[in-house]
Amino acid sequence: MKKFLSVGLLIAIFLWSCGKKESADQLKEGTEAYNLAKSVSAVVPYFAPEKNNVLIKTNRFTVTTGTVFQELQQNLGRRAVELTRMQPEQIKQIVMDNARSYADKELLVVAAEKAGYSLDSAQVDSVFNAKAQRFGGPAKFKYVLESNGVDVDYVKEELGKGLMIEKYLDDTIGKETQVSEEEIAQRYGQDKTATVRHILLSTQGKTEEQKQEIRKKMEGILQEARNGADFAELAKKYSEDPGSAKNGGLYKDFGRGVMVKPFEDAAFNTPVGQVSDIIETRFGYHILKVEERKKETRPLAEVHDELKEQILREKKKAAYDALMEKLHQEAGWEEAKF
Repeated sequence: MKKFLSVGLLIAIFLWSCGKKESADQLKEGTEAYNLAKSVSAVVPYFAPEKNNVLIKTNRFTVTTGTVFQELQQNLGRRAVELTRMQPEQIKQIVMDNARSYADKELLVVAAEKAGYSLDSAQVDSVFNAKAQRFGGPAKFKYVLESNGVDVDYVKEELGKGLMIEKYLDDTIGKETQVSEEEIAQRYGQDKTATVRHILLSTQGKTEEQKQEIRKKMEGILQEARNGADFAELAKKYSEDPGSAKNGGLYKDFGRGVMVKPFEDAAFNTPVGQVSDIIETRFGYHILKVEERKKETRPLAEVHDELKEQILREKKKAAYDALMEKLHQEAGWEEAKF
């Protein structure tokens, strides 16, 4: 599993930030983030910036539209305007994915503090000064931050949180380090990559009643596919996956540990040339058609360490997912329905 946030990424995020923690919540009229939310709310009214509606609620904190649109504007910059050209379901998916990422980070901070971890000011200063060398030294770095309206103390506080999270994850998820020779040999004999075409109907932010209707729609699409309809054309017509719909739902030569588990299981277990049953993930309902699978062609000795690392990453990811599920349950995680 990748570390939650690399130090370099943290610095990049800070350079995009507006510098004050509280300003990321309630958007100010006339700002770029406010204007972005206002434009998007013409398509999805729930995102109206003046309402600052809740997206995710826990017993520790809430994440509002103001928080997320501030993040989107910071991270996407000029490309943020592309949101206004998307379909409503695509916009909802992107906004909610960002809300979940933000909330996950906050939950990890809480968990780390509860486990006894704290901000290490000496380490923060050391990392801050090391990164500052890329800008010509601490003085110039501080000038760059302050020129962009970024509060240096806030940057250090957030940097400290990121380092604390990394230490917490290293000490918990990092313990998943055992990979047996039997596991490596078994993986070597399995298919290495899969190529599929895929259709997604999103259920994110939907009520149970709406999800039932979406599943019925997917059942109809599945029947079309199994009756011989061109799967690529069905994907172009129906799929709500922004990453593949225009390409006929194609995902080519992806390995294990890349996709969410139910999707991966279907991709590597459905017979080549056949269409899967309906798969449910946190993104929605999926069906896929397996186009091709490939096995490893190199000798086992040559790929031994690579396979070991691959299995290790998967174990750490599974441990991370289990940890986040536990934190979600403890926090009473609730997502807005709109």
